[in-house]
Amino acid sequence: MMGTLQRALLGAVLAVAVALPAAAQDQKTILTSVPSLGFPFFVHMMKELKGEAQRQGVAAVESDGQNSAPKQTADVEAALVQRVDGIVISPIDVNAMAPVLTEAVESGVPVVTIDRRVTGVDGILAHVGADNVLGGEAQAKWLMETYPNGATIVNLQGQPGASPAIDRNKGLHNVLDQHKDKYKFVAEQTANFARDQGLSVTESILAGLSAPPDVIVAANDDMALGALEAVRGRNLQDKIKVIGFDALPEALGSIRDGGLAGTIEQFPGGQSRKAVEVMVDYLNSEKKPDPAVILLQPIVITKANLDKAERIGEVK
Repeated sequence: MMGTLQRALLGAVLAVAVALPAAAQDQKTILTSVPSLGFPFFVHMMKELKGEAQRQGVAAVESDGQNSAPKQTADVEAALVQRVDGIVISPIDVNAMAPVLTEAVESGVPVVTIDRRVTGVDGILAHVGADNVLGGEAQAKWLMETYPNGATIVNLQGQPGASPAIDRNKGLHNVLDQHKDKYKFVAEQTANFARDQGLSVTESILAGLSAPPDVIVAANDDMALGALEAVRGRNLQDKIKVIGFDALPEALGSIRDGGLAGTIEQFPGGQSRKAVEVMVDYLNSEKKPDPAVILLQPIVITKANLDKAERIGEVK
């Protein structure tokens, strides 16, 4: 007769077995993890990750971090228990995810980060992403070309601790801080990459300013679309331009229809496919990428070059 402890152990083993996808005995399994499937950007990224894994002949275990570092950490820990062969992850926070990814590396599981980096972890196989500093600089250069005589600016920053938020803000300031006499930030505040906060934060900022700003720069399209709603609510759409970042289909449609002025394309599908390719190459041949940091160059998308957007075919 099976004892209580034996039943518990068997149940744990069966739970792990059920969690793993059905696969051939020699098929590799990787964890694909994104910060939150509540964001359209990461829904697209996960779709591309899983699609490329299928094309490469590996099984993918999907992880939704649900915008919580403890949740994403727990998913990685569970994957290590399940003995996945590799981890492709967009870490929710550059610092909070470092301990569990260190654990993965030290246990011999290769890790490829995508879109977002981690700091202080030795042995990460590769990072694939867009150069977010260059993306922020591209926003700034667009702003200077659009407002050659100077402008007042509201800066909606992303989630604190997220490397894209840090880098995009850095790029924006890299350029504009050299021309402080002409380009003035009248407000800078996080809206946590969220549309509802983009709306509420912008409403609060506009209510507190004596005059409307010339432009609102947002670190992603969700915040930009929320800001645009606030601008339209005050009937200021002819006075304030809004530029986002990510080139989501909804943002592209808004640009086409005269809403947003622009966005930054960072090719998340290209990032996703390359990250899985790098991982599979390593699993098959222990081939390490050279260089280990692979960055795609972002571009500004406006009404004039919508055809250059990766997801233009999804615009309704």
